[in-house]
Amino acid sequence: MSNVLELAQINLHGSATTPAEAIDEAGRILVATGAVTDDYIGFMHDREATVSTYMGNFLAIPHGTNEGKDTILRSALSFVRYDNPIDWNGNEVRFVVGIAGKDGGHMEVLSSIAIVFSEDDDVAKLLAAQTPEEVLDLLGDINA
Repeated sequence: MSNVLELAQINLHGSATTPAEAIDEAGRILVATGAVTDDYIGFMHDREATVSTYMGNFLAIPHGTNEGKDTILRSALSFVRYDNPIDWNGNEVRFVVGIAGKDGGHMEVLSSIAIVFSEDDDVAKLLAAQTPEEVLDLLGDINA
């Protein structure tokens, strides 16, 4: 089984300025890795239209709806950090972690991400990280 997050899936300088652009940016990384089809991005927008994927501590985790599960080819993550906060329905977002979970495989990954982002020290380290390698190290056993 391949890792859900590889260095190529980490962007430390996202260019989006709106939640919709950020969802597109995170989704394009998932498409580029071969984890999802192009159609998956639309299901990510559908999810956001029904419930905000803002999680707190500068984090949003866009992911597709159940209707889009056939567009997921394998479980994967995309990680995008923004130099300037995105206004996510009144909340500041600096990290957008796109998730595609094949056959429910995203629940453990979500749990791992939630643990890291529940620690203010870890969030500060992620904000300060200079390289994708540092981010991968800080996310710990995300690929375990």
